[in-house]
Amino acid sequence: MPSLSRAFLPWLAAFGLLCLPALPLCARAETQATSTRAQTPRDGQRDFDFEIGTWKTHLKRLVHPLSGSHEWVEYEGVTTVRKVWNGRANLVELTADGPAGHFEGLNLRLYNPQSRQWSLNFASSRSGTLGQPTIGGFVNGRGEFYDQEDFDGRAVFVRFVITPIDADTIRFEQSFSDDGGKTWELNWLATDTRLK
Repeated sequence: MPSLSRAFLPWLAAFGLLCLPALPLCARAETQATSTRAQTPRDGQRDFDFEIGTWKTHLKRLVHPLSGSHEWVEYEGVTTVRKVWNGRANLVELTADGPAGHFEGLNLRLYNPQSRQWSLNFASSRSGTLGQPTIGGFVNGRGEFYDQEDFDGRAVFVRFVITPIDADTIRFEQSFSDDGGKTWELNWLATDTRLK
């Protein structure tokens, strides 16, 4: 083996000498590639794959948001999440019952490949229409979605947060702000546990 190494020494030396002037160019190209990768938004079209399936849902809803009331109602139900368009969209169906009655909700989530964001489009069976979508995405496994809408005649910010606790537990929170996002009042809290 020593003779083989000696045979390659002139070639390695020549290669090393030839590459030395190019090192600044190589380093610059690598820096530009790294910078381009850092500027490219993350493709989040599979962000909701963890939620596909059937879940037991415990839901709490604040009866009179932004009124100073602390009256909550609770529901128990089932949530089913199905893939649409091979995961670039999904459909969430929630059916729940509690002392305040029967509740049916639907959420159509759509991924926009240009903005790389999701829109969450909610409807209840009571209204039969899709509401204002909340827009956002996931960062470090936590989803945050925002919109501005009318609530009792005033403009409010809406924040919807999705936090996977573990592979079988997810927490959902909705909050309103009527002071431009300085403070938030939680008005919807759901915990989903995977049904096996």
